[in-house]
Amino acid sequence: MVDDLSAALSKLECRVALLEKTPAAAAAPSVPCTNGKAAPHKSRVLVNEEDADDDIDLFGSDEDDDEAEKLKAQRLKEYAEKKAKKPALIAKSSILLDVKPWDDETDMVKLEECVRSIQTDGLLWGTSKLVPVGYGIKKLQIACVVEDDKVGTDLLEEEITKFEDFVQSVDVAAFNKI
Repeated sequence: MVDDLSAALSKLECRVALLEKTPAAAAAPSVPCTNGKAAPHKSRVLVNEEDADDDIDLFGSDEDDDEAEKLKAQRLKEYAEKKAKKPALIAKSSILLDVKPWDDETDMVKLEECVRSIQTDGLLWGTSKLVPVGYGIKKLQIACVVEDDKVGTDLLEEEITKFEDFVQSVDVAAFNKI
């Protein structure tokens, strides 16, 4: 009875060793795989055939990896060239300024000429109109488009307020990103 149990145990160990595919257990089992008889050479041959199956690369070989790397490098280079040809987007803003005069006697035509005389790279003046404030006083409301990297609202306010004879104050009425 003990011999039968040890034979069954050895069979189980052999099966587990084959399933786990551990090299030490599969190559040289400590207990024979049959009922006390020597293990046939077929099991060793099967183990070697199974190891031979492990050499098959189902997902490609290193040669394919080299080709894939070359293809990837070529595509990245083409993408970089294409991107370099494409012009960069320039961030722009539309600004509506309220320019307030000192009093009702201020020459508004001359005030508008002074404001439009401010020229800088990235600044484009748009339409303007006179808006009544009260007591006969009108303010100049003027639109402009600026490139954000080159012109800011602070620069515009400083330049316009330099015309002290005509301008009391400058306010930003509207600021929109384009």
